[in-house]
Amino acid sequence: MTNAPEFKAVRARIFGKVQGVWYRGWLQSKAQPLGIYGWVRNRTDGTVEALLCGPPHVVDRMLALCMRGPETARVERIETETAKGIAANRFEVKPTV
Repeated sequence: MTNAPEFKAVRARIFGKVQGVWYRGWLQSKAQPLGIYGWVRNRTDGTVEALLCGPPHVVDRMLALCMRGPETARVERIETETAKGIAANRFEVKPTV
């Protein structure tokens, strides 16, 4: 028997050449089939921010995909923290903040 949680929520900040390269649309297109819910948005500092919620192994897989990103992106690093909020049962692109 394991005590591993069945749900994981992570807020990720993605750094590098991640704006103007279809990163948000790409992330949404990958998250939905995996059953990830949450959101993604550009930030005015040039990063992309995402809330990824779902089973731990699926969230971890999505984070690994985020490190690659779409073909034209150049991801330098991803900073993550445990998320405290809950997202709706869908994945959406939000406006820039």
